[in-house]
Amino acid sequence: MSENVGFHLYEIRPRNDKRGVDLISDVLPFGRLWYYGPNATGNAIKFAKFNSRSHDALIRVYDEAGNVIDRHAHASGFKEWSTIHTPDFAHDEVRL
Repeated sequence: MSENVGFHLYEIRPRNDKRGVDLISDVLPFGRLWYYGPNATGNAIKFAKFNSRSHDALIRVYDEAGNVIDRHAHASGFKEWSTIHTPDFAHDEVRL
């Protein structure tokens, strides 16, 4: 994940034990946070957005097979987040 210097990169991945999701990032003090409960993914996205409100940021949400299923991005100077919902966005080049 450290190849993307200049912006915050977050990954939200399902846990192997099926007990919620992990929010993973180099900008987090311990590297990852565990979210559990009915809105685990939503809470992880909200935290990543709040934590990166003054930085360029990209949040990728993965499914159990390791495929990107959702992506949120924004450029610094926080105006608003954009959510990208295209079938092949996992292969798109990141442009913030």
